[in-house]
Amino acid sequence: MSGSQRKVLAVGAHPDDIEFMCAGLLALVRNLGFEVHIATLTLGDCGSLDDPIESIRSIRRREAQDACEVLGAIYHPLDFFDLCIYNDDHSNRQVTALLREVDPSIVVTHSPQDYLSDHETTSTLVRNACFYASVPNYKTSRRSPSERTSSIPYLYYAHPMEGTDIFGRPVSPDFYLEVTEVFKLKTAMLSCHKSQREWLRIQHGMDDYVDSMRRWSLALGQQASARSAKDVEFAEAYRQHRGHAYPHDQILSTLLGKCIVSASGLEPESSAPGSFDQPQGSKI
Repeated sequence: MSGSQRKVLAVGAHPDDIEFMCAGLLALVRNLGFEVHIATLTLGDCGSLDDPIESIRSIRRREAQDACEVLGAIYHPLDFFDLCIYNDDHSNRQVTALLREVDPSIVVTHSPQDYLSDHETTSTLVRNACFYASVPNYKTSRRSPSERTSSIPYLYYAHPMEGTDIFGRPVSPDFYLEVTEVFKLKTAMLSCHKSQREWLRIQHGMDDYVDSMRRWSLALGQQASARSAKDVEFAEAYRQHRGHAYPHDQILSTLLGKCIVSASGLEPESSAPGSFDQPQGSKI
């Protein structure tokens, strides 16, 4: 595996989304030597009852930067506004420019089914950008180091909030990832988002957002334990995008096999040795 390929990018709609859904995964691959990038499309400017827009944007940007420093990640704030993420031409080109700037080999984002349109649209924009960024004739207004990415990256969707779609129906993951060994770091990252405690208590009914994340991670750990021969304390859950031209092999099983529990109860399939060294070409 070449050094240039060892990059992972997590894209969330708002500051603190990444900490809830995939900070454990990011910490585990960082421990393997990956360069970690975190992007938020908005600065969560609607996430306050008292602070005006520019004030809360400044506060939440600083909190997100602090959380990235806990992990040793590189932070990329984009200029969308809260509750205003749309699947349009401008937005697709903005997110595509981000993909070209980072050129990651692994990308993680929201589930296509989630409780909030901002999350679902972010998922769509990231999925599009993973493909569009490898196409040199698709131009963006933001300057990037390259006119195309090295390849279409591996794309993973984190589990939606409470594990259900908007109709309350369960969303089944492909696999669980045990994050017990890095859970303190995941907690420390989320704890940086201090401005959200009162907002989430009133708007979402979370008395303590850190404790809510802990309970959810425990619940996923119990689900993983029920499908495994081992006890899993804390877990995250994921699905892999396997559409045409995207990589289909299970690279996370190769990298983090000891931490992965298949949702089917079967042993996860690993990639062939050395398969991660071969870039996936795009097909138009």
